[in-house]
Amino acid sequence: MKIHLPVTSYPLWLASPLAIAMLLFFVTPLLMLGVVSLYGDMAMSQWGSVSNWAKMFDVFGLFVLVDTLWLGVQVTFLCLVLGFALAWLFVRLPSNLQPLVIFIIMLPLLTSVVVRTFAWIVILGKQGIVNNWLLEFGWISTPLKLLYTRSGLVVALANVQLPLMVLPLITALQRIEGNLSDASASLGASEWYTFKKVIVPLALPGIIAGCLLTFSAAITAFISQSLIGGGQMLFMPMYLYQQVSALSNFPFAAVISLTFLVTVVLCVSAFNALGRLSRGYAVG
Repeated sequence: MKIHLPVTSYPLWLASPLAIAMLLFFVTPLLMLGVVSLYGDMAMSQWGSVSNWAKMFDVFGLFVLVDTLWLGVQVTFLCLVLGFALAWLFVRLPSNLQPLVIFIIMLPLLTSVVVRTFAWIVILGKQGIVNNWLLEFGWISTPLKLLYTRSGLVVALANVQLPLMVLPLITALQRIEGNLSDASASLGASEWYTFKKVIVPLALPGIIAGCLLTFSAAITAFISQSLIGGGQMLFMPMYLYQQVSALSNFPFAAVISLTFLVTVVLCVSAFNALGRLSRGYAVG
C-alpha cells in the first residue's frame, strides 16, 4: 500500500515582495548602468555611443581586467595550499582543541577590514615586524621593500581570505571516512598516492567552493588593494573608483562596473560547473 503525502503549494503572489525588491534594487540599477554606459561624453549629452566600451576593451583596459583576475588566481592558490594544510591538521586534532583552532581561523573575519589592512602595513613596512626580524637575525643588511609590492599584497589578501578557503575544506575533509586511507595503505598505496587518488577527489567539492569564495573576495577587495598595493598597481575596483571620484566620468565607470560584474559572474559560473563535475568525479 502506497501512502501519498500531500504536496503543499503556495500561491505565486507570496513571492511578489521578493520579486519587487529584486526588480527595484538589482535589475533597475543594472539597466540604469547600461543606459549610462552608452553616453559618449562625460557631460552625458550624447547618447548612443559605444566609445566607452571600445575604451574598456583596449590594451590598457584589458590589462587591468586580466591583472585583477590574475591577482585573484594568485591569492586563491596561496590560500588553497595553506588552507588545505590547515584543514588537514584540524581534522586530526583532538576534539577539545578544535574549537580553539576554529576561533583562530575565524579571527580575521571578526576583525574590521580596515584594521587588518593597517596591521599589514605595519607588518610589511620598512620598519615593520618582518624587516626588524630579518635584520635582527642578520639575514639582510638593509630593509626589504615588502609594502606596495605584488607579493606583499598577495600575502595580505591571503591572510584575509584564508577562512573562506579553510571552512569548506574542513567540511569536505570531515566527511571522508578514515578507513579509506587505511584501506588504500593496506593495498600497497603510498601516502602520496592515497592523497592524490583518494583524498583530493573526495575533497574536490570543498576545494572548488573555497576557491570560488576566495577568488570572488580577492578580486573585489578594494581597501586592501588600495592601501597595501598603493598607487603602483591598478586593479578594477580602484580603476572604477578613480573614474567616479577623481574624473567624474560616470559613463566609463558604468562600463567598468558592467564589465567587471559580467566577468565575475562568468568566473562564478565556471566554478559552479566545475563543482557539478567534481561531484560526479568524487563519486566515481
